[in-house]
Amino acid sequence: MKILLISPTIDSNKRTNKGLMIPQLALYILQGLTPSEHEVRIIEEETEDIDLDQECDLIGISCMTANAPRAYELCEEFRKRGKTVILGGVHPTILPDEALKYADSVVVGEAEGVWKTLVTDFQNGDLKRRYHNPTPDLDVYVPKDFSRIIKKRLFQLVPIMTTRGCPYNCDFCCVTNLFGKKMRHISIENVVRDIKESGVKNFMFLDDNIIGHPAYAKELFKAIKPLKIKWVGQASVSLLVKDDELMQLAADSGCQALFFGIESVSEKQLESMHKAIKEIEHLEAALKKIKKMGILIHASMVFGFDSDTKEIFDETVQFLIKNKVSTVSFNVLTPYPGTKTYDDLKKANRLITTDWRYYDHNTVVFKPTNMTPYELQMGKINARKKFYRKSSVLKRLSGNLYNPIIYFATNYGHMKQVKVEAERMERIKKDIFEELAL
Repeated sequence: MKILLISPTIDSNKRTNKGLMIPQLALYILQGLTPSEHEVRIIEEETEDIDLDQECDLIGISCMTANAPRAYELCEEFRKRGKTVILGGVHPTILPDEALKYADSVVVGEAEGVWKTLVTDFQNGDLKRRYHNPTPDLDVYVPKDFSRIIKKRLFQLVPIMTTRGCPYNCDFCCVTNLFGKKMRHISIENVVRDIKESGVKNFMFLDDNIIGHPAYAKELFKAIKPLKIKWVGQASVSLLVKDDELMQLAADSGCQALFFGIESVSEKQLESMHKAIKEIEHLEAALKKIKKMGILIHASMVFGFDSDTKEIFDETVQFLIKNKVSTVSFNVLTPYPGTKTYDDLKKANRLITTDWRYYDHNTVVFKPTNMTPYELQMGKINARKKFYRKSSVLKRLSGNLYNPIIYFATNYGHMKQVKVEAERMERIKKDIFEELAL
């Protein structure tokens, strides 16, 4: 049997800068879970076109909220051609009834524990409408074709995941909807096996918080240190700086850069999000401590909280440049379906569109409290412009000299994306802001 696995793009006519693309893993896990007698082909639409008439028996499409409309479009096209289509991923997990309007079946949550059963059911003509295993066994090793992953990546970063689940319950995050609140671990033995079998030395840990369980993280870092790899990942600022041993082990194991969800430089907002580091002075000290370990900092900032005023944009950029933060993702608050933020804004009649294409961290889809949607949109875009202009890159260089090649490469990629974002804004302005006079 021929199985086609697809990760759609948001816009079939546009592609993301390859240098800023986060490596895929989900479809490669599905491939590894598929019995070996079946032929599996993976297509990431960001890197190659989709032939709707290609020969296949079963199609699996994984999507998030922003690319759900494109996924639904593909479902309709394939089903017109008599194909059976399965939908899975974050968005179908949160809105399975919506997804079932377009697909023959939906995988809710994680694929481990249900994919083999689904394939067998399809072969036997007994495909169910939904498949869900809330606690799949993560101890079973899943082989992955890393050679395919490497070919599609500019920096040849191999994606690795070590944990599932998140104990936090942020109002604007839907991670717990997909993986649950309890942290579960892939065995360190299997993580090491993935690293060794990949045959490369550069990795990205996709965990929402690589140090969320400090004891596990310490053992993991000790185990991968002899492998002499380089890696990047996502972590909690507060957990890392409170544990000197943990921070040292991370650095010694090859950590080059960490993604930190700082979200805001407003003390009022940090407090409302129950952040462990609430005072700006403490946050600055934490960032300085991390940089001393030779770890580049990628900060994630979010604009659009109810406490944000028009001053937040300049305050944020000034803070980031002052602290010589390596790179930053500037986002607007996105009320993803399934989150408290979405429910609250919908109840208050503050959503201005439910076209999922715009639920992408970059587009304002609600009415802010202290500014218009257009002011929030342009404030975010201009903040990114200011942070990535040449004078800012040079000003921040002195705090990133311990890894200048990665620093310049990543900043250059973001500088190119600034122009792309401005062009995109011109395309969507009429769709969202002008017609609604916002």
